[in-house]
Amino acid sequence: MGKLDGKVAIVTGGSRGQGASHVRKFVDEGAKVVFTDILENEGKELESELGENVKFIKHDVSNAEEWENVVNKTERTFGNVNILVNNAAFGKRSRIEDCSEEEYRKVIDVNQVGTFLGMKAVVSSMKQVEKGSIVNISSVEAFQVSGDAPIAYIASKYAVRGMTKSAALDFAEYGIRVNSVHPGAVKTAMLENADPEEYRKLEESIPLGKPADTEEISNMVAFLASDESSYSTGSEFLIDGGVSASL
Repeated sequence: MGKLDGKVAIVTGGSRGQGASHVRKFVDEGAKVVFTDILENEGKELESELGENVKFIKHDVSNAEEWENVVNKTERTFGNVNILVNNAAFGKRSRIEDCSEEEYRKVIDVNQVGTFLGMKAVVSSMKQVEKGSIVNISSVEAFQVSGDAPIAYIASKYAVRGMTKSAALDFAEYGIRVNSVHPGAVKTAMLENADPEEYRKLEESIPLGKPADTEEISNMVAFLASDESSYSTGSEFLIDGGVSASL
């Protein structure tokens, strides 16, 4: 028995990296999963790998019409939506003077507007099953800003933190819970290919001595998606190896 048996989930940004880890974890825990991304080739490969319990849809999260299409296809394929994971994100490490208006708006469109549109799109479907769980992926940088201060990314992740609390209050009467997850450094291919000296300094800055494995973040996301967290809503779950403990 899996903790997500009988659940239907939508996961955005699910073609690779942390998003793909969430998709795999959800399938392992018994969910049927529609995952979306703009990365079509990687998405189709993962769909083929995981089989009949998943469906990939190419999807721009900043487009409201595409969100409507995703929810409609999910309902036709697997049934009403129980879980939404707003994982899709974009961002360069640009300081204010280096960040163009175009770049700033693109980051906000994906990370902030995409999260808003996703929550709005699934409410009607979740109402039909009289409960649901929305997990918004933010960042530890919504609590503790790093030295290189990527302005657009940080603005969007602070916004996700506040939007989560607002939505949790709005949706509580429907039995829909909304929580945010705030990862610190995560061991992705990009991080593992970093300069060895920079990687060593990163490890030394983390009280637990290492970046998170993607599976460690996915375990938290699956917990919040499941009925095991049935009394948690509007809450912030830091998963950063202790980096924020001194805040």
